[in-house]
Amino acid sequence: MRVFVIAGEPSGDKLGGQVMHWLKEIAPNVEFLGVGGPDMIAEGLSSRFPMEELSVMGIAEVLPKYRHLMRRINETADAVVDEAPDVLLTIDSPDFCLRVAKRVKARADIRTVHYVAPTVWAWRPGRAAKMSQMIDEVLCLFPFEPRYMEAAGMRAHFVGHPVVDEVPADAAQIAGFRTENGIAPETPVILTLPGSRRGEISRLAPVFEESLKRVVGKQPQARVVIPTVAHTEALVRELVADWPGTPVVIPAAKADIKRAAFGAANVALAASGTVSLELALAGTPMVIAYDMNLLSRWLIGAMLKVDTVTLVNLVSDTRVVPEFLGKNCNPERIAPAVLEVLSDDAVRAAQVAAMKETMKRLGQGGNPPGLRAARAVVGDGAAV
Repeated sequence: MRVFVIAGEPSGDKLGGQVMHWLKEIAPNVEFLGVGGPDMIAEGLSSRFPMEELSVMGIAEVLPKYRHLMRRINETADAVVDEAPDVLLTIDSPDFCLRVAKRVKARADIRTVHYVAPTVWAWRPGRAAKMSQMIDEVLCLFPFEPRYMEAAGMRAHFVGHPVVDEVPADAAQIAGFRTENGIAPETPVILTLPGSRRGEISRLAPVFEESLKRVVGKQPQARVVIPTVAHTEALVRELVADWPGTPVVIPAAKADIKRAAFGAANVALAASGTVSLELALAGTPMVIAYDMNLLSRWLIGAMLKVDTVTLVNLVSDTRVVPEFLGKNCNPERIAPAVLEVLSDDAVRAAQVAAMKETMKRLGQGGNPPGLRAARAVVGDGAAV
């Protein structure tokens, strides 16, 4: 079996590496071609060009590289047609991947599978119909997604979310984290996650700081812990230098310490996104807050089709995680919610139950998502 696989960013590369690993287990003679990063290369891919060329976000960043990206799209589509693989597997990065798939479909009858469904359940539902013009099958991370893809004319498989493959910190690691940072067992820990992009961190940091001042004013013994990612670590350290709660900033490279911090936290104040699933895995109660510029706030607000953007709420079919978005993202609303989660056992218990249900529905305890995805790529009816 020959698989041409494309990923355009680190999260897609990680998914690709997992699928490739399991494809080698269930299809021993599999041959890989395509574009990917270190995880996929470690599984045997010789990337046609560095994946980092595709890791571009935002109009301002894309425009200077537009001609080069279009050249890569055309080169990649030509390579797929020339190689005539059994399947073209594209992973996330729709701006690149779907353009390649469209060009391939116009010239060849090659089966196309796309991994990670677009969030048509949240906004811009028309994307599914457009996608069906070049994609035959979709591998979905969330259990409620296949019906949207099937309604648009594609086959779809729920394969599970990769978060269920992660291993949370154990009690010894959590206790060690507290000890190493001088945090007593009874001291409340507020995990603070203001995002992973420079723009959102800069926008949310003042709101989070003022919210924490109010929380620490009521809980003066509380400690604030802030994990970082490599490209924003310096910015975060600069912004939180004067924050209350004697902040502990976790270096980007310390993934094991980050897991321990998630487990040690009594509550998290976090930007919206997949981090809510990481918190759910750790069993950490949370408050979600997010804001954007006025134009984006208006546009997304007008198009949004769901009453919550918090994935734990959506997957568990509950609304137990409080979220403060747009004009509601302010300290006057956020601080009381954090204090309530810290102090109200019933509120915490409701969140923990929803988080456990979320993990169950995302595939925890079943076959690994990478295996299920690999079976779908092969065409094995046991994919789910």
